[in-house]
Amino acid sequence: MNTRLIIEQEAQAILNIPANENFEKAVDLIISKVVDKKGKLVTSGMGKAGQIAANIATTFCSTGIPSVFLHPSEAQHGDLGILQENDVMLLISNSGKTREIIELTELAERLIPELKFIVISGNTNSPLAKKADIFLATGSPEEVCPLRLTPTTSTTVMTVMGDILVVNTMIKTGFSSEDYAKRHHGGYLGVKSRKQSN
Repeated sequence: MNTRLIIEQEAQAILNIPANENFEKAVDLIISKVVDKKGKLVTSGMGKAGQIAANIATTFCSTGIPSVFLHPSEAQHGDLGILQENDVMLLISNSGKTREIIELTELAERLIPELKFIVISGNTNSPLAKKADIFLATGSPEEVCPLRLTPTTSTTVMTVMGDILVVNTMIKTGFSSEDYAKRHHGGYLGVKSRKQSN
């Protein structure tokens, strides 16, 4: 398989993301809980999905939405205590069957029964999908990996879906270059944001 074909397949998977009203509902929920009620966004996932969830959390932090990544295994050993009233969880699992994530939802609900879940998954009929207050489907792309096993295309799509949530939240909250500069002082982006805000 040549490089151009891999790029085209990954790009097509992005174009096949179901762009429905659930993205807007997810953004509204995040704003309602985090901005209006001073909660935070708590992301989680296992393996490659967990790495994407962690990246989404840090991106949200730099754009005005207090966020933290909660490792589902560590949650069972005390880290679940990060959850508070008015938090909202963003859970990522391609299969929607990841044991540690399912267990996390059960433990989190026991601690905070009114907790809301946004789920990103490729399996609309999964146990995790049934737990979701808002479900964001990936479109179940086939992995570009020759074995059709290694998380490649699915993780690309999940990353883009996180970007959609971040960007639309920034737009709805009116997040500015000045706001960005206050949260991102260092490096090239810190310099650039301060120049834009002047």
